[in-house]
Amino acid sequence: MTHMTPMSRMNAALRGWKTPLLVATVAITLSGCVSLGGGKSPPFLLTLDAAVQPSTSEARTAAQGNTLTILVPNAPQKLRTTRIPVQQDQGSVAYVADAQWVEAPQRLFQHLVSATVAARSSRVVLDEGQYLTAPGEQLAGELLEFGVDARSNQAVIVYQAMLVNNAGKTVTQRRFEAREPVSGKIAARSSGLALQNAANRMAVEISDWLTTTPAS
Repeated sequence: MTHMTPMSRMNAALRGWKTPLLVATVAITLSGCVSLGGGKSPPFLLTLDAAVQPSTSEARTAAQGNTLTILVPNAPQKLRTTRIPVQQDQGSVAYVADAQWVEAPQRLFQHLVSATVAARSSRVVLDEGQYLTAPGEQLAGELLEFGVDARSNQAVIVYQAMLVNNAGKTVTQRRFEAREPVSGKIAARSSGLALQNAANRMAVEISDWLTTTPAS
């Protein structure tokens, strides 16, 4: 019979506890980093509808190089989500509860501007997927703000536009800004409606600018 000293018994006990202790530690670490089961889906999704739409029965023709391609704008990190950011103060951003776009806001904005420009002009307006078939003028830019300012209770959109001519040798820039009061408290429906109204007003301004400022 082997005689175990008190120190030997303690080492044996520690070896027996090592595996469960390790598993428990890993489980605690993962539970703090990973959400299991998923979050609750919002009751509805938001989208942007253009106030004017191009005619479905009108055929348009453009010579090669005379088309207008409206690109999806770049966006900062806070807009690379389907949620609506709320600027609480100079250094902090939150998101509107239960508010979620059907797709990224910069792509919704591009669709709305494209529809508005096509409806208000005779231009052949293309998107990125059609650009290589008939390259022409390009409207690019950056969507700097597309959310709500809690300090003024307003929806705010800021878009830095860049119009590049067919040869790529002339670039014209303009900064657009639109604000719209949020009706009542900042919530999903009221914020989405205010952003849609502001986006439609800005799209009309962009359309007018493109008509009077050819990139040639």
